[in-house]
Amino acid sequence: MKNNQSSSHFTPAFTIVELLVVIVVIGILASITIVSYSGVTSKATIASIQSDLTSASKQLKLYYVDHGTYPTSLDTNNCPLGSAPSPDTRYCLKASSGSTFTYSNTLTAANPQTFRLANTKGTTSYSITNNSSPTAVTATTANPTIGSACPSGFIAVPGSGTYNTNDFCVMKYEAKQVGATTTPISQASGVPWVSISQTAAIANSQNVVVNGSACGSSCHLITEAEWLTVAQNVLSVPGNWSGGTVGSGYIPRGNSDGLAATDATADLTGINKRTLTLTNGEVIWDLAGNVWEWTSGVTNGTSAQQPGVVGNNYASWTQWNAVNTPGGLSPSPFPNYGIPAASGWTSANGIGMLLSSTTDTALHGFDRGGAWGYGSNAGVLALGLDIGPSTANSLVSFRASR
Repeated sequence: MKNNQSSSHFTPAFTIVELLVVIVVIGILASITIVSYSGVTSKATIASIQSDLTSASKQLKLYYVDHGTYPTSLDTNNCPLGSAPSPDTRYCLKASSGSTFTYSNTLTAANPQTFRLANTKGTTSYSITNNSSPTAVTATTANPTIGSACPSGFIAVPGSGTYNTNDFCVMKYEAKQVGATTTPISQASGVPWVSISQTAAIANSQNVVVNGSACGSSCHLITEAEWLTVAQNVLSVPGNWSGGTVGSGYIPRGNSDGLAATDATADLTGINKRTLTLTNGEVIWDLAGNVWEWTSGVTNGTSAQQPGVVGNNYASWTQWNAVNTPGGLSPSPFPNYGIPAASGWTSANGIGMLLSSTTDTALHGFDRGGAWGYGSNAGVLALGLDIGPSTANSLVSFRASR
């Protein structure tokens, strides 16, 4: 007789702890996959944008060879407008799916000898000029989510093919010093940091605080090419001119008629207006007037004469359109820093004047913009070449770039 006994059967299963471990591992693997995919996607987007820009630059340069000028603009199909035939469908630019071109020339529409082309896809944007390679676009107040953000207190500046500059960030205000710190601060309040030599300004420009720490070599005293890029840009904006078109009337020369340098609490009116607007909508304060500002430029000492009028044996003021010897400076100020429309402009148009001596062989630093009591000598192109790099002057300040 068979003995019927009950028996227990156990089904293998995960414990709660084991399930949690598996879930955590799956989550980690999923995160790694998502991050890796996002990284690959981002790199692919950047590569596509850069490739589009490189190809488009070649097309624009072929257009230049054919027409002797760059396009004044592009039509809705990204075909060049300007010289006949217009549009010239032989040189249409090709953008990848989802990408958008934004074209501008940095000189006047009547004589566009340079260009800047941006290519944007989503929140990623790069630009190229006729003299540069693709570089990441800096975000602006109007489009804060597109491109790389500038540090607090800085504004974005579009690059210039004239001066071989890519997009960069520059202090919105002249540098301020709080207490005895060696950290330049870009803010409206306070008087400009003056009585500082060019040498010290170069060193202290690296002390700008970005994300809680010193900027280091990523920040520097604004260069000559960068200053001229800003000047060229604001000069090309019709709204900055009293007559409403470029070259009509005057461009404001800032606080230059006797009001001592003060904090940026009031935007003076008329020719003493202290703000200028860039083509991207950004606003810069005191580019002209208030106090002079160092750039990183220096004269070349005994190797060549300073720019000016031959025969000026002592430092004297010269109209830019009267300069007949460019000296050995780079970028060359003759004629008019590569801005064709400026060939007829004088200090009456608010651009300022040149202070130099064509026989002076001493080493001098560049100071720009003029100061609060300099009247018509002040302006966005005003240049003083009469102070040594190690000299601290009570009317000279600075601003940093990044």
